[in-house]
Amino acid sequence: MAKVLVVDDEPNIVLSLEFLMQQAGFDVVTAEDGESALARVAEGTPNLMLLDISLPGISGFDVLERLRADPDHARLPIIMLTAHGREVEREKGLALGADDYITKPFSTQALVDKVKALLAEVS
Repeated sequence: MAKVLVVDDEPNIVLSLEFLMQQAGFDVVTAEDGESALARVAEGTPNLMLLDISLPGISGFDVLERLRADPDHARLPIIMLTAHGREVEREKGLALGADDYITKPFSTQALVDKVKALLAEVS
C-alpha cells in the first residue's frame, strides 16, 4: 500500500485529505508544519507528499527545496496544495521541483486521480 504524507496546518483540511486518501486505498501519515514534514520523511520516506505552501515555521517552498537538495528524497513525488492561486507562486513551486500544483478549493476526485497517476509514473 502506497504511503501518502499530508502536510497542512489546517486541521480540517488534514482530516479531509487523510479520509480522502484512505478511501482511495492509501496509507496516510500527517504533519502540521514544515519541520514535522521533514521529520516524517526522515522516519520513513512516503511514496508521495501533498504539501501546503503556507505553513508555520518553514514554508512548503522551503520543505520542497530541502527535499529536492537531498539525494535520498530528490525523486519523491510532491504535489503542492495551496490557497494561493497566483501564477507566480505556481511557477515558483514548479521551478523548485514540485510534480504538480493544485489550488484550493479543488476537486477531490481530480486530486485522487493525480495522486494515482503520479504514483503509477514512479512505480
